[in-house]
Amino acid sequence: MLIRTLAPALIFLTSLIPSEAVPVDNTTSTASSAVKPYGNESATASQTGTSLPTGSAAPSSYDASSYAASPSSSASSSSTPTSSADPLLVLPTASSEYTTLTLSGPYSFSPQYATEETRGEGAWADAVAKARARISTWTLEQVVNITTGLGWQVGQCVGNIGAQPDVGFDGLCLQDSPTGVRFADRVSVFPAGINSASTFDRKLMRQRGLALGEEFRGKGVNIALGPGMNMARNAQGGRNWEAFGGDPFLAGEAAYETIKGLQTKGKGVQACAKHLIGNEQEHNRTTSSSNIDDRTMHEIYLHPFLKSVQADVASVMCSYNQVNQSWACQNSKVMNDLLKHELGFQGYVLSDWQATESGVAAIESGLDMTMPGDTVFNSGVSYFGQNLTDAVNNGTIPRARVNDMAVRILAGYYLVEQDDPDYPAVNFNTNNINDPRTNEHVDVRKNGKHAELIREIGAASTILLKNVNGALPLTNRTKTIAVIGNDAGPSSIGANGYADRGGDDGILAIGWGSGTANFPYLISPLEAIQAKAVEENQIINWYLDNFNTEAAAATAAYNDVALVFINSDSGEGYIVVDGNEGDRNNLTAWMNGDELVLAVAAQNNNTIVIIHSVGPIMLEPWIDHENITAVVYAGLPGEQAGNSLVDIIYGKVNPSGRLPFTIAKKEADYPTLIPFYPSGVTPQIDYVEALEIDYRHFLAKGITPRYPFGYGLSYTEFSYSNLQITSLSPTKEDIAEQNMYRQDATHVKARHGAQETIYVTKTVTAAGCATTSAGERNVTSVGKTGRSLWNSLHKPRWNVEFDITNSGEVNGHDIPQVYLAFPDWVGEPPKILKGFEKVWVKAGHTQNVTIPLSLYDLSYWDVTKQRWTQPQGALVSVIVAKDSFDDSQIKGTIQL
Repeated sequence: MLIRTLAPALIFLTSLIPSEAVPVDNTTSTASSAVKPYGNESATASQTGTSLPTGSAAPSSYDASSYAASPSSSASSSSTPTSSADPLLVLPTASSEYTTLTLSGPYSFSPQYATEETRGEGAWADAVAKARARISTWTLEQVVNITTGLGWQVGQCVGNIGAQPDVGFDGLCLQDSPTGVRFADRVSVFPAGINSASTFDRKLMRQRGLALGEEFRGKGVNIALGPGMNMARNAQGGRNWEAFGGDPFLAGEAAYETIKGLQTKGKGVQACAKHLIGNEQEHNRTTSSSNIDDRTMHEIYLHPFLKSVQADVASVMCSYNQVNQSWACQNSKVMNDLLKHELGFQGYVLSDWQATESGVAAIESGLDMTMPGDTVFNSGVSYFGQNLTDAVNNGTIPRARVNDMAVRILAGYYLVEQDDPDYPAVNFNTNNINDPRTNEHVDVRKNGKHAELIREIGAASTILLKNVNGALPLTNRTKTIAVIGNDAGPSSIGANGYADRGGDDGILAIGWGSGTANFPYLISPLEAIQAKAVEENQIINWYLDNFNTEAAAATAAYNDVALVFINSDSGEGYIVVDGNEGDRNNLTAWMNGDELVLAVAAQNNNTIVIIHSVGPIMLEPWIDHENITAVVYAGLPGEQAGNSLVDIIYGKVNPSGRLPFTIAKKEADYPTLIPFYPSGVTPQIDYVEALEIDYRHFLAKGITPRYPFGYGLSYTEFSYSNLQITSLSPTKEDIAEQNMYRQDATHVKARHGAQETIYVTKTVTAAGCATTSAGERNVTSVGKTGRSLWNSLHKPRWNVEFDITNSGEVNGHDIPQVYLAFPDWVGEPPKILKGFEKVWVKAGHTQNVTIPLSLYDLSYWDVTKQRWTQPQGALVSVIVAKDSFDDSQIKGTIQL
């Protein structure tokens, strides 16, 4: 335990853990013990771990029965939901192979879905073929070893698959983070995922991914543990900044481009889409159950993973939380049915660190790799390893399943050509960054090229929220500038002074937790503004203490402009900063920020507020103040924070960033807030807002936000005109595929209707080994593998074409957004984003733009038919707008 106090922020690290994960409470809660899980749940307490190395005889204490795939012994046939607020499926008496279950609420639970061997299709064909050939001569022990991490802090990376020289395999290095190579030196710290989303720029998203991939590859990493793509369901969510915001379409596009960049052949590494699924808060993340209905699961939370599979992501990380009462990392519905069957994922699923809750149950449910390998940190035993070898030998797990686990893992290795003889070996040490034997201090920053990209993304993601009478950009008429606020300057203990960036002092350029990296340097706004002032012959005054507002106001007075810097921080829950346990306790500015702004605005009639934040903050205390002439939201821009900001406020770059979330007028306006339960309980997090997250909720409830999703100003003016919507004729192949798709699910209603599902009992012998009887079988997933990614569903079927005119005097980018409005009977929110494009338009010019729409874009998830369905007969409005609340632009319709 480390406690360090630095006014005004307090950092309290519950543990200093250099990993994606934190310790997990593996105790099964009695709160959920009476409910059949959403997947193949087994009694974790009965599992017996064994030592990590495999290939030797089981220890004398090993109990084969503990590894059997038995249902939870605590399940009861007479159980009932605890309350109406906990609408869970209950277990009936299992009297036959198929038992009808009655739902008491909107959440459906499933039995064990069959695992499927990876197919080796499309881009995966050669990789899978190579992987199968590679393991064809391996022993069972060698195959098992590739599925089992070496254990916590065993190896040079945060996760390690051991080398096997006898078969010529060098092992695998898994390493954080989504913003840079964690626990390494001479690396870059990139803008956060939320900033990448703020650019609404697919090209920059991919370039960011490519640069990250180059740095991970240069350090000898095989798997980069990112991108994150959990939704910003809660504005307070501690790790929202690692992902891509509050809209699934935007998050999906950002995930796709980031993965394509990361996995660039010859330059990148394997990406890891995380965290599957429902991991939208830090509080109680290792005990809570995210209860998500089927339609919401598909349309909101699964969509970024669908786009990741489209991008051929090599790996997916399952999360700590339960999903509809079953641990995500042994949830058969999520891993086997949704991910591997419906989406046709051909790579491997790895656990979050210590998120593996069992052996057989997890493996049968689709888990392919356990990380870091031991059951809990430094336990020296694993649910996989020797346990898995024994499970195959005693017939509990088929050898074919274990082979497929290894094939999936090796296929990712071959997919990005990591068998290249010139692929770098690991040249850093997570556990000892200064170890001269293992840290070669390889510089992977491409001689400043990555710094240039980071600066560009930082500027492109900066959002101009308010600009009265052209207060920005600053001109040559500005001679004196006051720079006010702690966030403007460098940290008093250095950019890396706080472990995992778990403290708020100085410029906030990244959040805290495992999603961070070590800054090689950090350009503060004060430093960058002073450097620019030399060029512009300006005078700079500054005051960086947020709490002496009288002195700050005195410094700001009599200057031509006062730049006031405020921030709000968050991160992963194993670090507590100023009482914020990962998630933010509230959405106010930190460190007396509101009072600082008001004090300065009282003394300077040209006060500009600059915000560095992990997400939305409340602006109401001062946003309408007559002396506040501009507001700039810069997010978390990474190592070039100051330079990116200077490019915007001095006009080198015309701002084009857009909000990837909604800024409300008060916290209560958001659809959900973090429920703060005491530790040791199993909270039921019911996603009762369903499809209405972020701006969808505000539209549906008629709540006017301060600034809506998609909002952002420019130094020029854009207008739209000449809308044309063109239908594209499908090919014969498209028609045939769609007919097959519709027929593929016609039998679903009888098996997965709104009021029934199937429960299959598992027979267990006295010896504890699962057996197969004539009446027993796994439930078969609906339809053909990968059907939600079929080409005919996702290829363009309509073109939305229009003109953008720049009527101002400044060249710039605009970001038109296409929203769809379905008839009320379809059950969608009032408007949903389905397209955007970043377009460069010179002053006084007009640019033609085309944004495609697919059948998928005009579909909803039909829970009865279990497929994507276009609402036949619906007249769908197509709105080309500047943001989610903008109704002043051009509109058209599509008749289905």
